[in-house]
Amino acid sequence: MTRLVVALAAALVAVGAGLVAVSTAASGGGQPKVVVLTVNRSRFEPPVVRVRRGTTVRFVVHNTDPIDHELVVGPRAVQDQHEHGTEASHHGDVAGQMSLPAGTVAVTTYRFGSAGQVPFACHLPGHWAYGMSGVVTVS
Repeated sequence: MTRLVVALAAALVAVGAGLVAVSTAASGGGQPKVVVLTVNRSRFEPPVVRVRRGTTVRFVVHNTDPIDHELVVGPRAVQDQHEHGTEASHHGDVAGQMSLPAGTVAVTTYRFGSAGQVPFACHLPGHWAYGMSGVVTVS
């Protein structure tokens, strides 16, 4: 409960400061589950998140690094498209995708429809290769 209160308070402060990019996804009913991720030294903490199938997750991401990052949540095909394709370098309009300027907090939502593993990563040049990724295990 304490982590939830801290995450929501941080998100509200960031909103007030104009630092939050928000994307939304249709909810499967009920309130989204809040997951707090911290970017520290070009790594996501925690690197593994567990949710139940059908859950809408509200990711609150704190970029504590002095450099920009991004969060892209989605299946491997989406990750490959961002890593090797011509996707936009600024995110915020698609659920599960956001830009994270240095020292900011950003929020996005994503609905996990089926069981399995769904990766999340940063695809700014060199970040994926460095290991800036994680996984959502959906049961």
